[in-house]
Amino acid sequence: MLFGVVNPVGGAQKRSPAGQDDPESEDEVYEVVDLTEYARRHQWWSRVFGNNSGPIAEKYSVATQIMMGGVTGWCAGYVFQRIGKIAATAIGGGFLLLQIANHSGYVQVDWKKVEKDVNKAKKHLKKKANKAAPEINTFIEEATDFIKRNIVLSSGFVGGFFLGLAS
Repeated sequence: MLFGVVNPVGGAQKRSPAGQDDPESEDEVYEVVDLTEYARRHQWWSRVFGNNSGPIAEKYSVATQIMMGGVTGWCAGYVFQRIGKIAATAIGGGFLLLQIANHSGYVQVDWKKVEKDVNKAKKHLKKKANKAAPEINTFIEEATDFIKRNIVLSSGFVGGFFLGLAS
């Protein structure tokens, strides 16, 4: 498969009198660089990006994939747990303060209006959700395809995520 980058031949570009590049110069010649050939000639490319660009299952052993998935999953679960606790504390504390203020007479909440506004927001979200369905379906299909191609890594991630949530 040919992937390429366009490079100017000779390295020098024609400059305009003001010292800026002339984007419409017809004197420049370009060549297409074949990245597969470039990777064969430069060993560092293969060390960084691997010999092939297929699924991760072709590059690493099963134990390495489970370890990589587990570590990244644990990190994601741990961060998710910490952020979740902070968000739950903030939202719960806000509702608690609102109820205390309402009970003490500092704030008068019109619950009928709140209910009406929430129902209105629900209807609006349902309309928007139906319009955004193709993008969401495309994302779900891509994620499912990735999980199928890298099932060992994905299962390690899920296990690590649950361990991160528990720790």
